[in-house]
Amino acid sequence: MNSSFRNTLRMIKFEHSVFALPFALSGAVIAANGMPPLVDLVLLVLAAVFARSAAMAYNRVHDRHHDASNERTANRELVVGTLSVRYAISFTLFCSFAFIGIAFLLAPICGWLSLPCLMVLLGYSHLKRYSYLCHLGLGIALGLAPAGAWLAVNKSFDGDWQLPLIIGAGVSLWVAGFDLLYAIQDIEHDLQQGTFSIPARFGTTATKCVAMVCFISAVVLWGNGNQQLGLGSISMLGLALVAALLAAELFLVHHYGKEKVPMAFFKVNAWVPMVYFLSLVADINY
Repeated sequence: MNSSFRNTLRMIKFEHSVFALPFALSGAVIAANGMPPLVDLVLLVLAAVFARSAAMAYNRVHDRHHDASNERTANRELVVGTLSVRYAISFTLFCSFAFIGIAFLLAPICGWLSLPCLMVLLGYSHLKRYSYLCHLGLGIALGLAPAGAWLAVNKSFDGDWQLPLIIGAGVSLWVAGFDLLYAIQDIEHDLQQGTFSIPARFGTTATKCVAMVCFISAVVLWGNGNQQLGLGSISMLGLALVAALLAAELFLVHHYGKEKVPMAFFKVNAWVPMVYFLSLVADINY
């Protein structure tokens, strides 16, 4: 495999697409009340991948000096020079235009709305320098996925458009919760750099409490969405498993500290969107 390609995948953490893609697909399934048209499905996946890749690459460009002073991130590609800043900027522009182009292919309204959507995705990198709401800002960026996917399949706002917003609100709070826990790793560095971080400002105990509230609220919103969809026992069982996963995530961080944050984030948390999506699909098609 070409080293530039391999380093690019590492830069954008391509494997972490699992966090957003299942919820985007959930929005598409809700719009179609089953399997969406194959063309829409393929374009939707491509749009989601390009949008996330643009946001990740832009974040790496924006944070490269900040990353260089943090031991945890000092080996990132732009810091050590395995990829150039010019390359990362070019990659960001390519992915941004690809996302916008695919959005127009899905539907004109999707194309026009992709522009403010892209601003939200890229804006997170700046928000964490100015506001403690940065954790929620990241959540909103990912929470747009279910609504965007619903619109991509539905082609207009006709229909029950509130449902994907409810699911998206749950995604926003879930992401905010795990981002709060993830930021516990960088408390010392964030204090030195003056980064707007709730863990650095209010401590780990308050952070875990806020994360717990975010997780509970997310499960309640997803449950409300499932109820409005008229789903049954399969989706409720899936939601119960999601709640158990989130509880396990909190348990790991609470009892073992920041050393277990990577396990909670990459091993436990990664299953949340997949379990939700699979239980939704199974219930709709049951």
